[in-house]
Amino acid sequence: MINSIRGLRRSRRRPRDARATRDALLAAGAALFAERGYEGTRVSAVAARAHVNPALISYYFGGKRRLYRAIVTSIFTDIVNEAEALAVSERPAPEALRALIALVAEAATRRNPHFPAMMLREVLADAKHLGADTLAYPLRVAEAVRRIVERGVREGSFRHVDPLATHLSVMGSLLFFFATERFRARMLAERHIGRRAPGAAEYVSHIQELFIHGLAAPTWNGAPARGPHGDRAR
Repeated sequence: MINSIRGLRRSRRRPRDARATRDALLAAGAALFAERGYEGTRVSAVAARAHVNPALISYYFGGKRRLYRAIVTSIFTDIVNEAEALAVSERPAPEALRALIALVAEAATRRNPHFPAMMLREVLADAKHLGADTLAYPLRVAEAVRRIVERGVREGSFRHVDPLATHLSVMGSLLFFFATERFRARMLAERHIGRRAPGAAEYVSHIQELFIHGLAAPTWNGAPARGPHGDRAR
């Protein structure tokens, strides 16, 4: 009877312990991949930071590369789901784009502070550590931006712009800013510029205003400007 009770208790603990171990490995991996890059991160170092046996990386993920891809996928999943919801929402396009910028910034700071540096390293490595299934996630974010921008053009709130260029500009600005935080602080300190670097909230607000107003369609007396054939001016 006692043995059966102990076994039941162990079985109840396993799912929770498994989740905790898996989450610890994801967090430790993200921190080390951001700091040292893929090639410079050893499985033993990830396990040591997560305070687990190195064999558990193979057990839960099937090795270093799959752990790496699992980190990228887990972060992008939240971003993709919310970005796609914004793309099909009834919110005005400028408001949807503003919310999408805030979403990406939050995912890159409060939720996953190591993600920007990790992804910047991966971009510079030509994404050679990611498979086609993993690369599909950032493409889905780009598709969400495309839908929002094109809706804004149809509504007359945005001028005619290249949606992909818009996506690359937004994501590139955010990724670089958050990935270079320590460099920026050191640069300003050593050069004695006499002012602090803008914080995350300030910069996100700056990017939101920069793109919302930069994409705004030209107006004439408060109404969208029209071309010679009645179409909105480009």
